[in-house]
Amino acid sequence: MGVIENIEAQIEKLDAQSFAALRDWFIDHMHARWDKRLEVDSMAGKLDFLLDEAAEAERRGETRPL
Repeated sequence: MGVIENIEAQIEKLDAQSFAALRDWFIDHMHARWDKRLEVDSMAGKLDFLLDEAAEAERRGETRPL
Protein backbone atom coordinates (compact mmCIF):
# COMPACT_ATOMS: atom_id res chain seq x y z
CA MET A 1 0.00 0.00 0.00
CA GLY A 2 1.36 3.43 -0.94
CA VAL A 3 1.58 6.42 1.35
CA ILE A 4 -1.56 8.09 -0.01
CA GLU A 5 -3.57 4.90 0.19
CA ASN A 6 -2.41 4.43 3.79
CA ILE A 7 -3.46 7.97 4.70
CA GLU A 8 -6.84 7.46 3.02
CA ALA A 9 -7.38 4.23 4.96
CA GLN A 10 -6.57 5.98 8.24
CA ILE A 11 -8.92 8.86 7.41
CA GLU A 12 -11.72 6.39 6.73
CA LYS A 13 -11.33 5.12 10.32
CA LEU A 14 -11.79 8.57 11.92
CA ASP A 15 -14.89 9.35 13.92
CA ALA A 16 -16.90 12.45 12.98
CA GLN A 17 -15.21 14.74 15.51
CA SER A 18 -11.70 13.69 14.50
CA PHE A 19 -12.58 13.98 10.83
CA ALA A 20 -13.88 17.53 11.39
CA ALA A 21 -10.67 18.44 13.23
CA LEU A 22 -8.57 17.01 10.40
CA ARG A 23 -10.68 18.86 7.82
CA ASP A 24 -10.25 22.16 9.66
CA TRP A 25 -6.50 21.60 9.99
CA PHE A 26 -6.22 20.72 6.30
CA ILE A 27 -8.12 23.83 5.20
CA ASP A 28 -5.94 26.05 7.41
CA HIS A 29 -2.80 24.30 6.14
CA MET A 30 -3.90 24.68 2.52
CA HIS A 31 -4.55 28.42 3.00
CA ALA A 32 -1.16 28.89 4.68
CA ARG A 33 0.58 27.15 1.76
CA TRP A 34 -1.33 29.33 -0.71
CA ASP A 35 -0.38 32.48 1.23
CA LYS A 36 3.29 31.43 1.24
CA ARG A 37 3.24 30.68 -2.50
CA LEU A 38 1.62 34.06 -3.18
CA GLU A 39 4.27 35.78 -1.07
CA VAL A 40 7.12 33.99 -2.85
CA ASP A 41 5.65 34.75 -6.29
CA SER A 42 5.06 38.37 -5.34
CA MET A 43 8.60 38.83 -4.06
CA ALA A 44 9.91 37.27 -7.28
CA GLY A 45 7.95 39.79 -9.36
CA LYS A 46 5.67 37.17 -10.90
CA LEU A 47 2.58 39.21 -10.03
CA ASP A 48 3.87 42.56 -11.25
CA PHE A 49 1.73 42.23 -14.36
CA LEU A 50 -1.34 42.64 -12.12
CA LEU A 51 -0.03 45.94 -10.80
CA ASP A 52 0.71 47.02 -14.36
CA GLU A 53 -2.83 46.13 -15.48
CA ALA A 54 -4.36 48.02 -12.55
CA ALA A 55 -2.21 51.09 -13.22
CA GLU A 56 -3.21 51.01 -16.88
CA ALA A 57 -6.90 50.72 -16.00
CA GLU A 58 -6.50 53.66 -13.63
CA ARG A 59 -4.78 55.68 -16.35
CA ARG A 60 -7.68 54.96 -18.74
CA GLY A 61 -10.19 56.03 -16.09
CA GLU A 62 -11.71 52.56 -15.81
CA THR A 63 -11.50 52.35 -12.04
CA ARG A 64 -13.65 53.73 -9.26
CA PRO A 65 -12.89 54.59 -5.65
CA LEU A 66 -13.43 51.86 -3.10
